[in-house]
Amino acid sequence: MRPLRRVILRILCITAMLVGGLTFAAGTAQAAVPDRWGFAFVNTNSGVPNLSYQAGSWPGGFNVTVTPGVVGQVFVKFPQIGASSSTANSGVVHVTATSQTAEWCQVQKYWSAGVDEIVAVRCYHYGGAPLFTPFSIVFSESTGPLPAPKAFGYVGWDGSAITTQYNSALAANSVVPTSTGVWTVVLPGLGSSGIAGNIQVTAVDSTNAARCKVGAWAPSTGQQKIQVRCHDATNVPFNTGWTLTYQRERAITGAAIPPKNFAYTFDNSPANPGPYAPAPAAINYNSQLAVNTVQTAGPGQRLVKFPIVGVLPNNVQVTAFGPGAEFCNLVTLWGTSGGDALVRNVICYNGTTRVDQPSLVTYTSAF
Repeated sequence: MRPLRRVILRILCITAMLVGGLTFAAGTAQAAVPDRWGFAFVNTNSGVPNLSYQAGSWPGGFNVTVTPGVVGQVFVKFPQIGASSSTANSGVVHVTATSQTAEWCQVQKYWSAGVDEIVAVRCYHYGGAPLFTPFSIVFSESTGPLPAPKAFGYVGWDGSAITTQYNSALAANSVVPTSTGVWTVVLPGLGSSGIAGNIQVTAVDSTNAARCKVGAWAPSTGQQKIQVRCHDATNVPFNTGWTLTYQRERAITGAAIPPKNFAYTFDNSPANPGPYAPAPAAINYNSQLAVNTVQTAGPGQRLVKFPIVGVLPNNVQVTAFGPGAEFCNLVTLWGTSGGDALVRNVICYNGTTRVDQPSLVTYTSAF
């Protein structure tokens, strides 16, 4: 099956490159460029990470590679999907740590190096001690419009300004700082009558330990209004850079032709022992029309099941939700069994204490 999957993936990538359209950056229309994406599960700080959990819009014969930096730092190279000079620093990156203790990973910076895309990632234990822990990573760049109700948008923020953005309604996104470590993001044209879709947020800081989350979410028919909250190595609100992606009936890998198998959910009732299906249905999407479920797996831990869509290679990202300083990661690598994807488990913390916390979980296969 693997050779056939590679052929299918290559056909999808070529098709995506042929799709025309427009993209907005800082409110200005630009000529479309081929959409780019890639993901990996980085289980080593040197060499080629797990081949069963990496894929991207690069041609066959290439792999993701990683090299170590200082303590806790890894440079991830996505081959052959670097931006041209006219679109440098475009796209967004998200990372999620996998650990059984209170740790997180953040993006330090990302850039194009010739034909490749490089992402510097650093991971920390609560309190700020750097260390290496495995992590899940996804990069995407999108162009062109999407017909409603499908929607996709992202923003990259460097602490003072938008550095990259995309909106599938071809509108200009905006960011307004509201207090220390808090921002309001507006994605016009991507609105919904109630909560629908999924959101992922990741801190971007090359100097300081920082983590970010979704603080609040207020959709309307004309826009998505999302609050981003960030904290330092402990629980102090902190001004930093970050990336945000909003997806609705689209995979986290972008707005181009989607894979057949993807899903997302919003565990908005973490005290519910389950298994339960988060509601409304618009936040619990499954591309195969199956019903995702969530259930308790111990203090602060949640088992998430995405039925039917479990096809390797695949990727999972997690973001905490709520007004406090809580954060979430993955206990270990998710499983793929009998056609289902099993996230065992999402784990959330307040400081180093495990807590039941709302979280947003997104899953995608390459196929």
